[in-house]
Amino acid sequence: MKVNTGKGAMPLVAVIAIWSVSAIVSLPGLAISPILDDIDKIFPSASELDVQMLESLPSLMIIPFMLISGHRSVKGNKIRMLVLGTSIFLLSGIGCMLSRTLNELIITSVLLGVGAGIIIPLSTGLVVDYFTGDYRVKQLGISSAVNNLTLVVATAAVGYLADVEWHLSFAVYLLPAITLLLIPALSHTTPAPEPREGAQNRQQQLNRGVIAGLMLLYFAITYLSLIVTFNTSYVVERSNMHASTAGAIISLFFLAIMAPGFMLNTIVRIFGRRVNMLSLSIMGIGLLIMALPHHSFITLCTGAILTGLGYGVMQPIIYDKAATNAPPHLATFALSLTMVVNYLAILVAPVIVALLNRLFHTTSPSFGFLVNGLIALVLAVVAALFNRHNRVLGSDD
Repeated sequence: MKVNTGKGAMPLVAVIAIWSVSAIVSLPGLAISPILDDIDKIFPSASELDVQMLESLPSLMIIPFMLISGHRSVKGNKIRMLVLGTSIFLLSGIGCMLSRTLNELIITSVLLGVGAGIIIPLSTGLVVDYFTGDYRVKQLGISSAVNNLTLVVATAAVGYLADVEWHLSFAVYLLPAITLLLIPALSHTTPAPEPREGAQNRQQQLNRGVIAGLMLLYFAITYLSLIVTFNTSYVVERSNMHASTAGAIISLFFLAIMAPGFMLNTIVRIFGRRVNMLSLSIMGIGLLIMALPHHSFITLCTGAILTGLGYGVMQPIIYDKAATNAPPHLATFALSLTMVVNYLAILVAPVIVALLNRLFHTTSPSFGFLVNGLIALVLAVVAALFNRHNRVLGSDD
Protein backbone atom coordinates (compact mmCIF):
# COMPACT_ATOMS: atom_id res chain seq x y z
CA MET A 1 0.00 0.00 0.00
CA LYS A 2 1.25 3.48 -0.94
CA VAL A 3 0.65 6.85 0.74
CA ASN A 4 0.47 10.06 -1.33
CA THR A 5 3.15 12.57 -0.32
CA GLY A 6 2.27 15.48 -2.60
CA LYS A 7 5.36 14.72 -4.67
CA GLY A 8 4.79 11.04 -5.36
CA ALA A 9 3.98 8.09 -3.11
CA MET A 10 5.79 6.07 -0.46
CA PRO A 11 5.13 2.68 1.19
CA LEU A 12 2.81 2.70 4.20
CA VAL A 13 5.42 0.86 6.28
CA ALA A 14 7.86 3.77 5.76
CA VAL A 15 5.17 6.20 6.91
CA ILE A 16 4.57 4.03 10.00
CA ALA A 17 8.33 4.23 10.66
CA ILE A 18 8.05 8.03 10.76
CA TRP A 19 5.02 7.80 13.06
CA SER A 20 6.99 5.51 15.37
CA VAL A 21 9.65 8.21 15.74
CA SER A 22 6.93 10.69 16.71
CA ALA A 23 5.66 8.18 19.27
CA ILE A 24 8.93 7.80 21.16
CA VAL A 25 9.93 11.48 21.44
CA SER A 26 7.29 12.01 24.16
CA LEU A 27 8.79 9.32 26.42
CA PRO A 28 11.88 10.96 28.06
CA GLY A 29 11.31 11.62 31.75
CA LEU A 30 8.01 9.75 31.77
CA ALA A 31 9.27 6.75 33.72
CA ILE A 32 10.93 8.94 36.36
CA SER A 33 7.74 10.76 37.40
CA PRO A 34 6.04 7.91 39.32
CA ILE A 35 9.09 7.13 41.44
CA LEU A 36 10.15 10.68 42.42
CA ASP A 37 7.96 10.69 45.53
CA ASP A 38 9.48 7.38 46.66
CA ILE A 39 13.09 8.09 45.70
CA ASP A 40 14.14 8.41 49.36
CA LYS A 41 12.78 4.92 50.01
CA ILE A 42 14.35 3.38 46.90
CA PHE A 43 17.68 5.15 47.51
CA PRO A 44 17.90 6.07 51.24
CA SER A 45 21.17 7.96 50.77
CA ALA A 46 19.79 10.20 47.99
CA SER A 47 20.33 13.93 48.53
CA GLU A 48 18.06 16.73 47.32
CA LEU A 49 20.68 17.55 44.66
CA ASP A 50 20.61 13.94 43.42
CA VAL A 51 16.85 14.07 42.99
CA GLN A 52 17.04 17.42 41.17
CA MET A 53 19.71 16.03 38.83
CA LEU A 54 17.64 12.94 38.10
CA GLU A 55 14.66 15.13 37.23
CA SER A 56 16.33 17.91 35.24
CA LEU A 57 19.55 16.60 33.63
CA PRO A 58 17.83 14.55 30.88
CA SER A 59 15.86 17.61 29.74
CA LEU A 60 18.99 19.75 29.90
CA MET A 61 20.81 17.25 27.65
CA ILE A 62 17.94 17.20 25.15
CA ILE A 63 18.30 20.92 24.35
CA PRO A 64 21.94 21.03 23.12
CA PHE A 65 21.67 17.71 21.30
CA MET A 66 18.53 18.88 19.51
CA LEU A 67 20.54 21.82 18.19
CA ILE A 68 23.49 19.60 17.29
CA SER A 69 21.17 17.18 15.50
CA GLY A 70 19.49 20.00 13.60
CA HIS A 71 22.85 21.43 12.56
CA ARG A 72 24.21 18.03 11.51
CA SER A 73 21.08 17.36 9.45
CA VAL A 74 22.10 20.06 6.97
CA LYS A 75 24.82 17.88 5.45
CA GLY A 76 24.65 14.63 7.44
CA ASN A 77 22.78 11.39 6.70
CA LYS A 78 19.50 11.65 8.61
CA ILE A 79 18.84 7.91 8.60
CA ARG A 80 22.22 7.24 10.23
CA MET A 81 21.49 9.96 12.77
CA LEU A 82 18.12 8.33 13.46
CA VAL A 83 19.77 4.93 13.96
CA LEU A 84 22.35 6.49 16.31
CA GLY A 85 19.81 8.42 18.38
CA THR A 86 17.35 5.53 18.59
CA SER A 87 20.11 3.08 19.57
CA ILE A 88 21.35 5.39 22.36
CA PHE A 89 17.75 5.82 23.53
CA LEU A 90 17.09 2.07 23.59
CA LEU A 91 20.37 1.14 25.29
CA SER A 92 19.81 3.87 27.88
CA GLY A 93 16.33 2.49 28.56
CA ILE A 94 17.81 -0.96 29.13
CA GLY A 95 20.42 0.66 31.39
CA CYS A 96 17.68 2.34 33.43
CA MET A 97 15.96 -1.01 33.94
CA LEU A 98 19.22 -2.57 35.11
CA SER A 99 20.35 0.34 37.33
CA ARG A 100 20.90 -0.54 40.98
CA THR A 101 22.29 2.76 42.29
CA LEU A 102 21.11 6.35 41.93
CA ASN A 103 24.32 7.36 40.15
CA GLU A 104 23.77 4.63 37.55
CA LEU A 105 20.21 5.83 37.05
CA ILE A 106 21.33 9.44 36.64
CA ILE A 107 23.98 8.49 34.06
CA THR A 108 21.62 6.33 32.00
CA SER A 109 18.91 9.01 32.17
CA VAL A 110 21.39 11.60 30.90
CA LEU A 111 22.28 9.32 27.98
CA LEU A 112 18.57 8.93 27.34
CA GLY A 113 18.38 12.72 26.97
CA VAL A 114 21.23 12.60 24.46
CA GLY A 115 19.45 9.99 22.34
CA ALA A 116 16.14 11.84 22.54
CA GLY A 117 17.80 15.12 21.60
CA ILE A 118 19.16 13.56 18.41
CA ILE A 119 15.79 12.06 17.48
CA ILE A 120 13.38 14.91 18.25
CA PRO A 121 14.18 17.22 15.27
CA LEU A 122 14.08 14.20 12.96
CA SER A 123 10.55 13.30 14.06
CA THR A 124 9.23 16.33 12.17
CA GLY A 125 12.20 16.76 9.82
CA LEU A 126 11.46 13.43 8.13
CA VAL A 127 7.82 14.46 7.60
CA VAL A 128 9.05 17.64 5.92
CA ASP A 129 11.50 15.70 3.74
CA TYR A 130 8.96 13.17 2.46
CA PHE A 131 5.78 15.28 2.26
CA THR A 132 4.80 18.66 0.89
CA GLY A 133 1.85 21.06 0.83
CA ASP A 134 -1.44 19.88 2.36
CA TYR A 135 -0.04 16.35 2.64
CA ARG A 136 2.70 17.68 4.91
CA VAL A 137 0.22 19.57 7.09
CA LYS A 138 -1.88 16.41 7.40
CA GLN A 139 1.13 14.26 8.36
CA LEU A 140 2.41 16.84 10.86
CA GLY A 141 -1.04 16.74 12.45
CA ILE A 142 -1.01 12.94 12.57
CA SER A 143 2.52 12.90 14.00
CA SER A 144 1.45 15.31 16.74
CA ALA A 145 -1.60 13.14 17.45
CA VAL A 146 0.53 9.97 17.64
CA ASN A 147 2.93 11.74 19.99
CA ASN A 148 0.20 12.78 22.41
CA LEU A 149 -1.70 9.49 22.20
CA THR A 150 1.51 7.64 23.10
CA LEU A 151 1.99 10.05 26.00
CA VAL A 152 -1.47 9.27 27.41
CA VAL A 153 -1.14 5.49 27.01
CA ALA A 154 2.46 5.36 28.26
CA THR A 155 1.63 7.52 31.30
CA ALA A 156 -1.08 5.08 32.33
CA ALA A 157 1.23 2.10 31.71
CA VAL A 158 4.11 3.65 33.66
CA GLY A 159 1.90 4.30 36.69
CA TYR A 160 0.73 0.69 36.72
CA LEU A 161 4.21 -0.78 36.15
CA ALA A 162 5.79 1.41 38.85
CA ASP A 163 3.28 0.04 41.36
CA VAL A 164 4.42 -3.50 40.54
CA GLU A 165 8.18 -2.81 40.69
CA TRP A 166 9.92 0.51 40.10
CA HIS A 167 12.36 -0.87 37.51
CA LEU A 168 9.43 -1.92 35.32
CA SER A 169 8.37 1.70 34.74
CA PHE A 170 11.39 2.02 32.43
CA ALA A 171 9.98 -0.68 30.13
CA VAL A 172 8.34 2.11 28.09
CA TYR A 173 11.85 3.14 27.03
CA LEU A 174 12.07 -0.10 25.04
CA LEU A 175 9.62 1.22 22.42
CA PRO A 176 12.50 2.53 20.24
CA ALA A 177 13.19 -1.12 19.39
CA ILE A 178 10.11 -0.95 17.13
CA THR A 179 11.53 2.12 15.38
CA LEU A 180 14.86 0.35 14.81
CA LEU A 181 13.02 -2.54 13.18
CA LEU A 182 11.14 -0.15 10.88
CA ILE A 183 14.07 2.08 9.88
CA PRO A 184 15.21 -0.21 7.00
CA ALA A 185 11.86 0.40 5.27
CA LEU A 186 12.51 4.13 5.57
CA SER A 187 16.13 3.90 4.42
CA HIS A 188 15.00 2.15 1.22
CA THR A 189 12.61 5.03 0.42
CA THR A 190 14.35 8.13 -0.90
CA PRO A 191 12.38 11.38 -0.50
CA ALA A 192 11.52 13.09 -3.79
CA PRO A 193 12.79 16.65 -4.30
CA GLU A 194 10.56 19.52 -3.23
CA PRO A 195 8.43 20.67 -6.22
CA ARG A 196 9.79 23.72 -7.98
CA GLU A 197 6.69 25.71 -7.03
CA GLY A 198 6.86 24.51 -3.39
CA ALA A 199 6.98 27.08 -0.58
CA GLN A 200 10.43 25.96 0.57
CA ASN A 201 11.98 26.68 -2.82
CA ARG A 202 11.00 30.34 -2.43
CA GLN A 203 13.54 30.55 0.40
CA GLN A 204 17.24 30.99 -0.30
CA GLN A 205 18.10 30.93 3.40
CA LEU A 206 16.42 30.80 6.79
CA ASN A 207 13.77 33.49 7.20
CA ARG A 208 15.22 34.48 10.56
CA GLY A 209 12.48 36.94 11.46
CA VAL A 210 9.69 34.41 10.97
CA ILE A 211 11.63 31.61 12.71
CA ALA A 212 12.29 33.89 15.70
CA GLY A 213 8.60 34.82 15.81
CA LEU A 214 7.56 31.17 15.68
CA MET A 215 9.96 30.39 18.52
CA LEU A 216 8.41 33.12 20.66
CA LEU A 217 4.87 31.98 19.83
CA TYR A 218 5.68 28.33 20.53
CA PHE A 219 7.33 29.22 23.83
CA ALA A 220 4.28 31.27 24.81
CA ILE A 221 1.64 28.65 24.03
CA THR A 222 3.69 25.88 25.64
CA TYR A 223 4.15 27.92 28.81
CA LEU A 224 0.46 28.86 28.87
CA SER A 225 -0.71 25.26 28.49
CA LEU A 226 1.77 23.77 30.98
CA ILE A 227 -0.19 25.29 33.85
CA VAL A 228 -2.75 22.51 33.27
CA THR A 229 -0.18 19.82 34.07
CA PHE A 230 1.44 21.81 36.91
CA ASN A 231 -1.56 23.15 38.85
CA THR A 232 -4.47 20.78 38.24
CA SER A 233 -3.50 18.41 41.05
CA TYR A 234 -3.35 21.33 43.54
CA VAL A 235 -6.77 22.60 42.46
CA VAL A 236 -8.20 19.09 42.79
CA GLU A 237 -6.69 18.73 46.26
CA ARG A 238 -8.09 22.07 47.48
CA SER A 239 -11.51 21.20 46.07
CA ASN A 240 -11.55 17.97 48.09
CA MET A 241 -11.84 15.79 45.01
CA HIS A 242 -10.30 12.33 44.77
CA ALA A 243 -6.58 12.44 43.90
CA SER A 244 -7.12 10.31 40.77
CA THR A 245 -9.34 13.08 39.37
CA ALA A 246 -6.27 15.14 38.47
CA GLY A 247 -4.86 12.30 36.40
CA ALA A 248 -8.15 11.94 34.51
CA ILE A 249 -8.28 15.68 33.76
CA ILE A 250 -4.68 15.80 32.56
CA SER A 251 -5.28 12.73 30.36
CA LEU A 252 -8.26 14.53 28.78
CA PHE A 253 -5.99 17.53 28.21
CA PHE A 254 -3.48 15.43 26.25
CA LEU A 255 -6.26 13.65 24.35
CA ALA A 256 -7.62 17.08 23.38
CA ILE A 257 -4.16 18.08 22.08
CA MET A 258 -4.17 14.87 20.03
CA ALA A 259 -7.64 15.25 18.48
CA PRO A 260 -7.09 18.16 16.02
CA GLY A 261 -4.14 16.37 14.43
CA PHE A 262 -6.44 13.98 12.58
CA MET A 263 -8.38 16.81 10.89
CA LEU A 264 -5.84 19.61 10.75
CA ASN A 265 -6.19 20.27 7.00
CA THR A 266 -9.94 20.77 7.39
CA ILE A 267 -9.44 23.15 10.33
CA VAL A 268 -6.88 25.23 8.41
CA ARG A 269 -9.07 25.26 5.30
CA ILE A 270 -12.10 26.52 7.23
CA PHE A 271 -10.44 29.17 9.41
CA GLY A 272 -7.46 30.18 7.25
CA ARG A 273 -5.37 33.00 8.65
CA ARG A 274 -7.72 33.31 11.66
CA VAL A 275 -6.76 29.86 12.98
CA ASN A 276 -4.17 31.14 15.49
CA MET A 277 -6.50 33.85 16.75
CA LEU A 278 -9.30 31.33 17.34
CA SER A 279 -6.95 28.77 18.89
CA LEU A 280 -5.55 31.33 21.32
CA SER A 281 -9.10 32.43 22.18
CA ILE A 282 -10.13 28.83 22.90
CA MET A 283 -7.03 28.35 25.07
CA GLY A 284 -7.75 31.55 26.97
CA ILE A 285 -11.39 30.64 27.60
CA GLY A 286 -10.36 27.15 28.74
CA LEU A 287 -7.80 28.48 31.19
CA LEU A 288 -10.24 31.05 32.60
CA ILE A 289 -12.83 28.31 33.14
CA MET A 290 -10.21 26.42 35.16
CA ALA A 291 -9.62 29.62 37.17
CA LEU A 292 -13.25 29.84 38.33
CA PRO A 293 -13.48 30.10 42.15
CA HIS A 294 -15.83 27.13 42.62
CA HIS A 295 -14.34 24.13 40.83
CA SER A 296 -16.17 21.04 39.73
CA PHE A 297 -15.05 18.02 37.75
CA ILE A 298 -17.09 19.23 34.76
CA THR A 299 -15.63 22.74 34.69
CA LEU A 300 -12.07 21.49 35.11
CA CYS A 301 -12.53 18.91 32.33
CA THR A 302 -14.11 21.52 30.04
CA GLY A 303 -11.30 23.98 30.63
CA ALA A 304 -8.59 21.35 30.11
CA ILE A 305 -10.18 20.13 26.88
CA LEU A 306 -10.51 23.64 25.42
CA THR A 307 -6.91 24.47 26.35
CA GLY A 308 -5.70 21.22 24.78
CA LEU A 309 -7.69 21.77 21.58
CA GLY A 310 -6.24 25.24 21.08
CA TYR A 311 -2.69 24.03 21.65
CA GLY A 312 -3.22 20.92 19.51
CA VAL A 313 -4.18 23.03 16.50
CA MET A 314 -1.30 25.48 16.81
CA GLN A 315 1.61 23.12 17.46
CA PRO A 316 1.74 21.31 14.07
CA ILE A 317 0.97 24.55 12.23
CA ILE A 318 4.04 26.12 13.85
CA TYR A 319 6.12 23.16 12.66
CA ASP A 320 4.81 23.57 9.11
CA LYS A 321 5.54 27.29 9.10
CA ALA A 322 9.08 26.68 10.37
CA ALA A 323 9.69 24.22 7.54
CA THR A 324 8.24 26.44 4.82
CA ASN A 325 10.34 29.41 5.93
CA ALA A 326 13.58 27.55 5.21
CA PRO A 327 15.02 26.01 2.05
CA PRO A 328 14.75 22.20 1.92
CA HIS A 329 18.28 21.49 3.17
CA LEU A 330 17.78 23.75 6.22
CA ALA A 331 14.25 22.64 7.14
CA THR A 332 15.25 20.20 9.90
CA PHE A 333 17.62 22.79 11.36
CA ALA A 334 14.80 25.35 11.38
CA LEU A 335 12.58 22.80 13.13
CA SER A 336 15.25 22.08 15.74
CA LEU A 337 15.48 25.80 16.56
CA THR A 338 11.70 26.04 16.85
CA MET A 339 11.19 22.82 18.82
CA VAL A 340 13.93 23.54 21.35
CA VAL A 341 11.85 26.32 22.93
CA ASN A 342 9.28 23.69 23.93
CA TYR A 343 11.86 22.15 26.26
CA LEU A 344 13.05 25.56 27.44
CA ALA A 345 9.45 26.36 28.39
CA ILE A 346 9.17 23.09 30.32
CA LEU A 347 12.33 23.94 32.27
CA VAL A 348 11.52 27.55 33.11
CA ALA A 349 7.72 27.40 33.52
CA PRO A 350 7.86 26.33 37.22
CA VAL A 351 10.23 29.22 37.93
CA ILE A 352 7.97 31.76 36.18
CA VAL A 353 4.88 30.46 38.01
CA ALA A 354 6.68 30.68 41.37
CA LEU A 355 7.91 34.23 40.64
CA LEU A 356 4.40 35.40 39.68
CA ASN A 357 2.93 33.84 42.83
CA ARG A 358 5.56 35.58 44.94
CA LEU A 359 5.10 38.90 43.11
CA PHE A 360 1.34 38.89 43.71
CA HIS A 361 1.60 37.33 47.18
CA THR A 362 -0.66 34.38 46.43
CA THR A 363 -0.54 30.63 46.91
CA SER A 364 -3.78 29.91 45.08
CA PRO A 365 -3.28 27.40 42.23
CA SER A 366 -6.18 29.10 40.41
CA PHE A 367 -4.09 32.26 40.02
CA GLY A 368 -1.83 30.62 37.44
CA PHE A 369 -4.87 29.68 35.32
CA LEU A 370 -6.20 33.23 35.58
CA VAL A 371 -2.93 34.89 34.53
CA ASN A 372 -2.27 32.47 31.67
CA GLY A 373 -5.84 32.72 30.45
CA LEU A 374 -5.61 36.51 30.28
CA ILE A 375 -2.25 36.32 28.47
CA ALA A 376 -3.76 33.92 25.91
CA LEU A 377 -6.67 36.30 25.25
CA VAL A 378 -4.29 39.26 24.86
CA LEU A 379 -2.31 37.22 22.31
CA ALA A 380 -5.59 36.39 20.55
CA VAL A 381 -6.35 40.12 20.23
CA VAL A 382 -2.84 40.69 18.83
CA ALA A 383 -3.39 37.86 16.34
CA ALA A 384 -6.74 39.38 15.33
CA LEU A 385 -5.09 42.75 14.66
CA PHE A 386 -2.08 41.46 12.72
CA ASN A 387 -3.08 38.14 11.12
CA ARG A 388 -3.57 39.66 7.65
CA HIS A 389 0.06 40.69 7.26
CA ASN A 390 2.00 38.66 9.83
CA ARG A 391 3.39 35.31 8.68
CA VAL A 392 3.69 34.06 12.27
CA LEU A 393 0.21 34.91 13.51
CA GLY A 394 -1.66 34.63 10.21
CA SER A 395 -1.14 33.43 6.69
CA ASP A 396 2.26 32.21 5.59
CA ASP A 397 1.67 33.36 2.03
